[in-house]
Amino acid sequence: MVAKKAGKKADKTDELAMAAVTAALDKKGLQPTLLDLADEGAYTDYILVVSGRSDRHVGSIADGIEKTLRDELGRVPLGVEGNRDGQWALLDYGELVVHVFYHPLREFYDLEGLWSEAPRVPIEVPPDSQIQYSDAYDL
Repeated sequence: MVAKKAGKKADKTDELAMAAVTAALDKKGLQPTLLDLADEGAYTDYILVVSGRSDRHVGSIADGIEKTLRDELGRVPLGVEGNRDGQWALLDYGELVVHVFYHPLREFYDLEGLWSEAPRVPIEVPPDSQIQYSDAYDL
């Protein structure tokens, strides 16, 4: 769980981020990475990057995150971009931005590399949601 900031707003933001991670894992999202940008002076507090095995899987993960955050926390995205039936989807919640990529596209854009200085929030990722290097293109 994320619990390093103080205050109600921070608690709600942490809850939002962790609910998105859980929803992604519930949909068998691959290798979720939660970047903490709160102290980076960035446009958001957290970025969640997660992969899908196919175009349909990308859409399923994005839909699952959106449904969970709406049903459990009453949150709807401020904006949605990308093609949910394609290789990338973005859900913008203001303090949390979620990128769901088809895995080879995720590697190409390398958002984690762009934010290499940002702390990674520890996430317990089950074995079936981890990507082994040898499996990276054998999805």
